[in-house]
Amino acid sequence: MDLLTELAPLLSAEAAAEAPGTGEEPADLEQAVWVRWLEAGPAPREPAARWLRRAVRAEARRARRRARREVPYRALAAGGSAFEEGLVAREEQRALRSAVARLPGRCPELIRALLSPRDLTYREIAGELGISQGSLGPVRSRCLGCLRRMLATEVAAPTRRGRER
Repeated sequence: MDLLTELAPLLSAEAAAEAPGTGEEPADLEQAVWVRWLEAGPAPREPAARWLRRAVRAEARRARRRARREVPYRALAAGGSAFEEGLVAREEQRALRSAVARLPGRCPELIRALLSPRDLTYREIAGELGISQGSLGPVRSRCLGCLRRMLATEVAAPTRRGRER
């Protein structure tokens, strides 16, 4: 019986004992130790069983360190990246603010008031802008139409089933 065949059960047992604390599968630890064995050369200087135990423990420590440094990317598995979605949302907000600033007349003030986090009523918005509450609706419609046209030229239209509209 050659040395590798003789050490395989010991390696399996050691890897199975160390794996639960590492978050790795025992087979992954075994494979890493076999690679270390091949990289070490023809035969380790110390007794093979001792070298094998030390190698398994070293690989387990390495796996634990790697697990502490790695950041899980769960959002990708859920169908999207929260980081990318945040970037896209900020870019859309920037484009919206830029377009609102370029609107003509009183439209920038009106749209900012409508988008205000204070959630103003029509009466409060009309009071802030110094216009009648009755004219606020038609002015809002014209401003939103102008904003819609501006954004349509800047923001790509969503595609449907991979085809452009």
